[in-house]
Amino acid sequence: MKAEYVNSFFAATQDVFRLMLDLEVKRGDLKVIEGLTSSKDANIILGVTGDLKGTVFFSFPKDMTLKMVNIMAGMEMDEIDVFVSSALGEVANIIGGNAITNLTNYNYICDITPPQIIVGQHKSISMANEKALVIPMETEIGEFDIAIFLPEN
Repeated sequence: MKAEYVNSFFAATQDVFRLMLDLEVKRGDLKVIEGLTSSKDANIILGVTGDLKGTVFFSFPKDMTLKMVNIMAGMEMDEIDVFVSSALGEVANIIGGNAITNLTNYNYICDITPPQIIVGQHKSISMANEKALVIPMETEIGEFDIAIFLPEN
């Protein structure tokens, strides 16, 4: 996995969190995993097509998800319902779009597919049994992960 993939997604995440949520994001230590699992409650899958083809997987805990929506919409929410899922999917979609734009600086031409939102804790989600790079992220309202599986075409 190339550094430009990580840098593109990390920079996009920082920008979106700063602009939409007024939050700073710090990156934890990267790790490579085989067989993606998530113990978090709100998960978003974005497909990537073009020069790079694969998947980006965002995974958020419930409390953080609800706090994010509260910041964005000014509404207190108790559960991850359709409104909360939609808002979270849009955040991931904007991060993905910005990251894809960042990748053009490295001469990659890509696009993203609409987000798929999975709510609830899942033991495993298959990513074609390939390795993924996980970027742990930390904010003052919680920690989340972005897993990147982007082999070059």
